[in-house]
Amino acid sequence: MDKIRIAVIGAGVVGLSTAICIAESIPGCSVTVIAEKFSPHTTSDVAAGILSPHFSPETPVDRQKRWFEDTFAHIFSIAQSAEAPVIGVQFLSGWEIFKEPPKERIPFWADSVLAFRIMNDSDLKRFPQVTFGWTYTTLLCECTYYLPWLEKRLKNAGGQLQAGKITDFWELDGKYDIIVNCSGIGARALTGDMKIYPVRGQIFKVHAPWLKHFVRLGNENTYIYPGISSVTLGGTRQKDDWQMSVDPCDSKAIFEACCAYEPSLKLARTLFEGVGLRPTRAVLRLEKEKLERDGRLMQLVHNYGHGGAGVSFHWGTAKEAAQLVQECAMELRCRPIHNKCKL
Repeated sequence: MDKIRIAVIGAGVVGLSTAICIAESIPGCSVTVIAEKFSPHTTSDVAAGILSPHFSPETPVDRQKRWFEDTFAHIFSIAQSAEAPVIGVQFLSGWEIFKEPPKERIPFWADSVLAFRIMNDSDLKRFPQVTFGWTYTTLLCECTYYLPWLEKRLKNAGGQLQAGKITDFWELDGKYDIIVNCSGIGARALTGDMKIYPVRGQIFKVHAPWLKHFVRLGNENTYIYPGISSVTLGGTRQKDDWQMSVDPCDSKAIFEACCAYEPSLKLARTLFEGVGLRPTRAVLRLEKEKLERDGRLMQLVHNYGHGGAGVSFHWGTAKEAAQLVQECAMELRCRPIHNKCKL
């Protein structure tokens, strides 16, 4: 058969990385990313971009660990390159602190990051408000830089970008052979999946170049993540809240909470305030599905529901989604007249 035509719905960090993994790993296919919004207007552009796998306990730990380690290895290789600052990637060390010690003193991802250790009494003097903490080195991936680079990499692999809003998968029937759904919170309307819901996140980006280490208050929403050109301050975690406008009350609460742990932020200049809706699901949906209508069959692969772990898991889930697409492509190519597979 001719080239297998693949459409990827969604141009956030999950959609673009999935499209790249498909284009670079499956020969004889054409890949088109279809999205209503592209960078810098995606939810991913609002994300702080820290690689830290804080996700749903309902998703099996072995899957989370695999997705995180695949993503960490991918971003680590970029961080080791000369292009890292242009791509928006850097190593970042810091502290995750707790007012009360967590149930698990050693998280499952402790051996996946660099130089993880429990903070000692001397370390904790830095934060007199808390009783326990971890210190480690991870990676930061700023999507305002990273997404344009992913778009360029996709085009270099022969992929295309197309603006458009898909409200029904069957709009693509006859135009594409396999549909990959990376629509994030849009999957709720597109698939009718009521298990996915928004968790509203509001953030600041400030100019504070003197800050070199991250601070995250474990089990709460306060965090300070220094990036390449700004520092991200957060945040909120408001379930089922669809409000996209900046709330001044949230702004005040975020800033005061961050200043409590880093008083020098009072000297910082605000660059940007933004809101993103984390596409949250108890279990991330990463699976194949077949739809049928009037004797027509549609091959789907779903990859959505990353919540606040989109950057942390994006490459790992993209690799797995590409493997599912490969299986769909194999099935399509094994339907032939003489029943002989060509893949």
